[in-house]
Amino acid sequence: MDQVKDQPNSAISSLAILDAKNIGKVLIALSLYITSLVAANTLGLKLMPFFFGTHLSVAVFSFPIVFLMTDVIGEVYGKPLARMFVWAGFISTALFILYTVISYFLPWSPDGMWAHDSYNQIFGVSFRMSVASLLAFIMAEYQDVFSFFLFKKKWGNKYFWLRSNLSNVWSQFVDSVIFTIVAFAGIYSFKTMIMIIIPWWIYKVVMGALYTPLSYVGLYLLRDKKPTQDD
Repeated sequence: MDQVKDQPNSAISSLAILDAKNIGKVLIALSLYITSLVAANTLGLKLMPFFFGTHLSVAVFSFPIVFLMTDVIGEVYGKPLARMFVWAGFISTALFILYTVISYFLPWSPDGMWAHDSYNQIFGVSFRMSVASLLAFIMAEYQDVFSFFLFKKKWGNKYFWLRSNLSNVWSQFVDSVIFTIVAFAGIYSFKTMIMIIIPWWIYKVVMGALYTPLSYVGLYLLRDKKPTQDD
């Protein structure tokens, strides 16, 4: 219990030893993380065709950045700050959903009714889909941080690309399974849900692997600091 209470303090302690330049880098990394997450949750409504009659969301281009960013932050600044990024993403997503629900149910002005149908169609996300998104995100991101540091404990600072991609394989699987089950159980058959989960999972993993060079760019830009604890 004391360890759980100490986690926010550990993250704050990690920031406390940084100078203004490095704090600025962390804030930029956080902005990239939040922007990629919001983009995935909004632009992801658009589907594009994939192999064998399956479909993919355009979120496959922004969502891998979310998981790679926690790996980069965890590698340089330690697990407590990576966990703080996860909570920042969860809170921002929950707040965005709350704003969306409030905006959806507020009355329309007659002069704005021209946008009524398209606005409600785009932003009228069901409560079930919102819950699915939040549950999948928080559980998958925590699995990503956990597995990344499990591999780090085994291999130390070696093989960042391997540790990052292995943790991504597992966390993206968790994300795809949880979201699909919570959002579509009872709506689609088990076979259909499998056909959603597998291509969605594989493509996110592939995109994550293709984005690995960007992770090394991030490491290069952030690594002029003293290491912190990986509690």
